Amino acid sequence: MRVLVTGGAGFIGSHLSEKLIQQGSEVWALDDLSTGRLENLRSFERHPHFRFLEGSVTDSALVNGLVAQCDRVYHLAAAVGVKYVLENPLRSLITNIRGTEVILEACAEHGRKAMVFSSSEVYGKGVSVPFSEDDDRVMGPTHKLRWSYACGKAVDESLAQAYWQQRQLPVVIVRCFNTCGPRQTGSYGMVIPNMIVRALRDEPILVFGDGKQSRCFSAVSDVVRGVLMLADCKAAEGEVFNVGSDEEVTVLELAERIRRMCDSRSPIEFVAYEKVYGSSFEDMRRRVPDLTKIGRFVGFRPQSSLQQLLEITIRDTCERMGLAYPVGLAAA
Repeated sequence: MRVLVTGGAGFIGSHLSEKLIQQGSEVWALDDLSTGRLENLRSFERHPHFRFLEGSVTDSALVNGLVAQCDRVYHLAAAVGVKYVLENPLRSLITNIRGTEVILEACAEHGRKAMVFSSSEVYGKGVSVPFSEDDDRVMGPTHKLRWSYACGKAVDESLAQAYWQQRQLPVVIVRCFNTCGPRQTGSYGMVIPNMIVRALRDEPILVFGDGKQSRCFSAVSDVVRGVLMLADCKAAEGEVFNVGSDEEVTVLELAERIRRMCDSRSPIEFVAYEKVYGSSFEDMRRRVPDLTKIGRFVGFRPQSSLQQLLEITIRDTCERMGLAYPVGLAAA
């Protein structure tokens, strides 16, 4: 099978591409490198079943030509990270919405199955925890740019559903929850890589707000596995699925755990959201996925604990920074 992975040089996209190659697929990765990195492709860029194409997912002629030559499409290309979205709200919306429209139209024209990546952001400020795919969504005010990404992803999902219902396009929507792991950088506001780098340098570990807000951090290996299980499930077409981990931790607890695992002398500093993101930001207290549906359809359960996720990510960060493993990890 030849597959197209949009956003293939990104964090999740590169891991997905690598796994698809290992499973015997030929992978074409499309990326404009706005947030993706060629470094993410180093371990498999010379594989005979891999091809990288630099270009935009909003280029309809380019996308249409690629989709016509592929058997399936995994659509990940999007603006990512709170910091990037707040600094580039217009580009983020256009990339996310227009790009998805281009992909879905090409897939419909050529009869190709599409796996559309969405986000836990679509749940907004919902308080019904854990979040189920059929829950109502609660959004903040439109002048808070924090919610533009969530609204864009919701439009993506609505487009996918419309193509499924009106044009019978085989499409599956996956909502990712804080996906983390090797290769991820903190450049766009990602929590775990930022904390790990600061801990390894004995710099202050920054915790926004009071640190009592909680999240579930998902191993990229689990997310990729869940997506591939859904891709091969005919019954999943036209459906929306949470994918990730449901192991909950507060941001303060996460900072403390990373500090211990890195044998760090870093102090933990609390920072007001406004100081980092300005007045266009709002946060939510809890974000936990209900994984019942994906379990019912394909038997998915996360295999990596938060501890294992942190261990492999710290090791990867040490290798990229040219540092020895912390004593605790080296002995493990």
